[in-house]
Amino acid sequence: MIKEYTDEVVAAQPIGAWSGEAYRLVVGALREALAVEDLTQPHWWTLNHVAGKPGEWTREALVRRLARYDDLGIDFDAVFDDLVARGWLTERDGLTLTEAGEAGRLRARDRNARVHERMHEGVDPADFVTTINVLRRMVANLGGDGNLPD
Repeated sequence: MIKEYTDEVVAAQPIGAWSGEAYRLVVGALREALAVEDLTQPHWWTLNHVAGKPGEWTREALVRRLARYDDLGIDFDAVFDDLVARGWLTERDGLTLTEAGEAGRLRARDRNARVHERMHEGVDPADFVTTINVLRRMVANLGGDGNLPD
């Protein structure tokens, strides 16, 4: 149970500190869940994008798409090479998941879903939507892209 505060006290809180703490905890929990499959977030991003458009992605196009989310200086070619070496990804006529790759993606998706369920406990869906919209507005106000990713 978390302590309750007045709206005035909460409104005076530093958004950078709270959004940073949320980022560290959320991303840390997701990275921990992915590590069970020896995956990183860039592996996860790759698996999901390729699953969504089998055969339509090239390495170059997918790197351009995923670079926006990279905060670690990821070598995406190494990620792609790893998935190919595992037998999870093929590059014939564009990037495509193998049966083993799809199975791994689904296992990782289930682990991530459990993290999301934990994260959303006690959070009203309308409050979550408001929070995301407030953060989008703040990002846009500071010159970033406040639109949802395609």
